[in-house]
Amino acid sequence: MIHDTFGQTGDSLTGTTELAELHELIGGLRRCVSSLQAHYGDSPAMRRVVIDTDRILGDVELLNTDVSELDLTRATVQQSGEKITIPDTDYDRDFWRDVDHEGVGGHSRS
Repeated sequence: MIHDTFGQTGDSLTGTTELAELHELIGGLRRCVSSLQAHYGDSPAMRRVVIDTDRILGDVELLNTDVSELDLTRATVQQSGEKITIPDTDYDRDFWRDVDHEGVGGHSRS
């Protein structure tokens, strides 16, 4: 079962050229697979193509959510403008006591 969810308007992706083009291409894929399914019927090969197409459609739908979240995150970061100063001075040696160096393994310090 292939669902067409890309003819809808008002989603957050329509303003981005690449994502709008992706929606058009995915819509074309859905139409082609539906046509092939009508021509070849319910064979194992067609079922595989339909399942793959549904997975791609689902992934693109998730992209809508991801892009909305990324846009919100980007807007939040850009609006805050807060700068964090990181000192160039060395940390106190006790700060790193009992910590293993990544990739080297544990070293016992006396």
